[in-house]
Amino acid sequence: MSAVGTVYGVGVGPGDPELLTLKALRIIQATPVLAYAAAEGVPSFARSIAEPHLKDLPAKTEIPMVMPMVAERFPAQDVYDRGAEDIREHLQAGRDVAVLCEGDPMFYGSFMYLFGRLNGAFPMTVVPGVSSVMACAAVAGWPLVARNDAFRVLPATLDDDALRQQIRDAEALAFMKVGRHLGRLKALLSEAGLLGHAVYVERASLPTQRVIPLLELDEDRAPYFSMVLVHRRGGAHVL
Repeated sequence: MSAVGTVYGVGVGPGDPELLTLKALRIIQATPVLAYAAAEGVPSFARSIAEPHLKDLPAKTEIPMVMPMVAERFPAQDVYDRGAEDIREHLQAGRDVAVLCEGDPMFYGSFMYLFGRLNGAFPMTVVPGVSSVMACAAVAGWPLVARNDAFRVLPATLDDDALRQQIRDAEALAFMKVGRHLGRLKALLSEAGLLGHAVYVERASLPTQRVIPLLELDEDRAPYFSMVLVHRRGGAHVL
């Protein structure tokens, strides 16, 4: 019986192609099959990060897992079912597959849904990547935590009461999935007296990145790739 292939969950970082790890770069360039998530009609962000490193290489087989852009709720698990089946066919034929995941595969990463379907059935290696939280802190010059600070990463999609409790109980916070919840989040932080202790970061590490104190931000909506960082002391470095 021929050897089966290995599936690699590869974190490609927050956007800057230079933030790939050496291990991620080696695996992406050596692996004959690439898989990645994408929205219908929109180039895959994860693949675009890896693209500069694919030049002058032999053509690779690609498995785009496309999510339809529809208003109604779509059964996304069906897409991962089909993607896992396509990946499984290559693995059974002895071909390695690298699944590209923006940021880190195990941190809000789409790879985890494939991990749940394939882990235990095939050899698997997860390659960590630079997460968006760390990228935002770096470009904003925002120390996240020190000593005994409690740090929480929260989706801004939580309801007001849940967010109030989390804001009250932590010294430092990172809010993801800000989007249309930006205005509501600003109001809650203002209520807690923390609006002046927060920074807004958009598209960290990309040429279009934007960093601004949340107090100075007029908008009440944000793009998908945005984050709000908060610290009660205005930064972990503040004594």
